[in-house]
Amino acid sequence: MPAAPESERRRRRRTGAGSAGQTRGERAFAVVNYVVLLGVVAVTLYPFLNILAQSFSDESAIRAGRVNLLPVGFNTTTYQLVMQDSLFWTNYKNTVVYTVVATAIAMVLTTCYAYVLSKRHLRGRSLLIGIAVFTMFFNGGLIPNYVLISSLGLRNTLWAIVLPNAISVFNLLVMKAFFENLPAELEEAAQIDGLNTYSTLLRVVLPLSKAVIATMVLFYAVSFWNSWFQAFLYMDRSELFPVTVYLRNLIAGASTATSAGAGADVAQVAANIQSVTMVLTILPIVCVYPFIQRYFVSGVMLGSVKG
Repeated sequence: MPAAPESERRRRRRTGAGSAGQTRGERAFAVVNYVVLLGVVAVTLYPFLNILAQSFSDESAIRAGRVNLLPVGFNTTTYQLVMQDSLFWTNYKNTVVYTVVATAIAMVLTTCYAYVLSKRHLRGRSLLIGIAVFTMFFNGGLIPNYVLISSLGLRNTLWAIVLPNAISVFNLLVMKAFFENLPAELEEAAQIDGLNTYSTLLRVVLPLSKAVIATMVLFYAVSFWNSWFQAFLYMDRSELFPVTVYLRNLIAGASTATSAGAGADVAQVAANIQSVTMVLTILPIVCVYPFIQRYFVSGVMLGSVKG
């Protein structure tokens, strides 16, 4: 390859272009970008590391505010107390079952509803969208909902948690926008090949919607995993509680015992039960998130920006 002309070499020296073809300004922007992003990561990660350190720290160090990023006076009393309780594992299993079933039902209903609303030629489409959006701002209220669930015989059952929150309108609108952005020619080609509406959805649309589906699964799973008020309201038997209600009751019990002047173990539990609770509830989501993270950004953007 012939050498670059002298004028081109001088231009590169003036602009600061390196061997990678970047100008001095581009390299400066990259450095600033990395520094800012590292700062954002540090600010985001610090609270979680602090909570993790507190969950393994001694009660006196927590009370004195000496816990930062590393545990002080390593202590696992609270973890041992929680994990030795068989009710904890029963409630943890309940949370897994509730989350899986509720997410599956929510995804089926949301996907079907969103696909229907994405068809501009559908009669009554505006009414269906209006009904969905109306529920974002108005609902029957706590007492009417409780009366309805009780009259349907759903108290102390899985369905009291699953059905009232089966469709999130926000998730519905994101999926609707995503389906509207898909090329209409794909479905027309499927119809020419003899596929009906259901086959088109299952064999053409859904395989192209992995990004938004993974994102919606994450949204629903996190919502149902962290939910506690529905179970607290509609369930009376402790063996049916999700783990969030178990830990909430544990926090309330430890706080009450501490105010009554209980022993050292109870004081230790009261000091870091909240941090232990956060770690135990967030751990499964943290483990699952890396596997669907690559779909997350693209799914939200494709479903929220109309072409």
